[in-house]
Amino acid sequence: MDDDFALFDDVKDFPLYSYPERLEAAVMVLCLRGEWQLEINLKKQQLSSASLMLIMPEQILQSIEISSDFSGIFILMSKNFIDNIFPKLKGLLPFIFYLKDRPCISIDEEDQKCIMDYYTFLLKKAMQNDNHCRKEIAHGLVLALFYDVYNIYRKQMPQTVAHESRKEELFEQFIHLLNTTFRKERNVIYYANKLFLTPKYLSRVVKEVSGKTAGEWIDDFVILEAKALLKSTGKSIQEIAEELHFANQSFFGKYFKHHTELSPKEYRKSDGCIK
Repeated sequence: MDDDFALFDDVKDFPLYSYPERLEAAVMVLCLRGEWQLEINLKKQQLSSASLMLIMPEQILQSIEISSDFSGIFILMSKNFIDNIFPKLKGLLPFIFYLKDRPCISIDEEDQKCIMDYYTFLLKKAMQNDNHCRKEIAHGLVLALFYDVYNIYRKQMPQTVAHESRKEELFEQFIHLLNTTFRKERNVIYYANKLFLTPKYLSRVVKEVSGKTAGEWIDDFVILEAKALLKSTGKSIQEIAEELHFANQSFFGKYFKHHTELSPKEYRKSDGCIK
């Protein structure tokens, strides 16, 4: 509906990438039967019966193997829709960190029924072409669904203080900015200037909140993207270096090897990578 969300109940309708692909939407999957082996941000995950998966925009998905008896429902939400939802949720930072480590969780029968009820009602409303408020109703239902899913994950999260400090807010702003510009900007000074902070203060705040410096976060984003491009595309190393705005292939190669101990060519030839 208006490219904001889509519903599937057949895995054949969902794009199963056999190579790492960066998502431009959020993906929610409730597995009813069977198993799905996949990688999210190049880390192995397993979705099995009575489990829920939530992947956020900009994450990297690769399907490894899906069982022949797999059955489930899929709900896709656009990045724009998710961006409108997130500011309304309290205590978001712990949720983001938890999702990064545990996108797939087991849920009980009551929570399964809750999600299925949303899916059924959403499908019914989305198909009411004669309803002039169809779009608004569907958007409201998706928002309510996200609140319930957020609550399902929160029940399994370690107890944290819901109120966000100013430092946590700054960290969220930094990550949001990094998501959109890491391909072009790798200098902490750039991000500090955009947030009206000194580079030293930004790195200190990011370190306190996340355990990693701003520079380490930047490197993580760039290396993850480089790995995905090396695995999932037939682009030359020179083309990848240009896409990530490195001065030249040599500089990209040194940067990549410094962080992975492998040259881009060696990484591409390693297990699981295309030649």
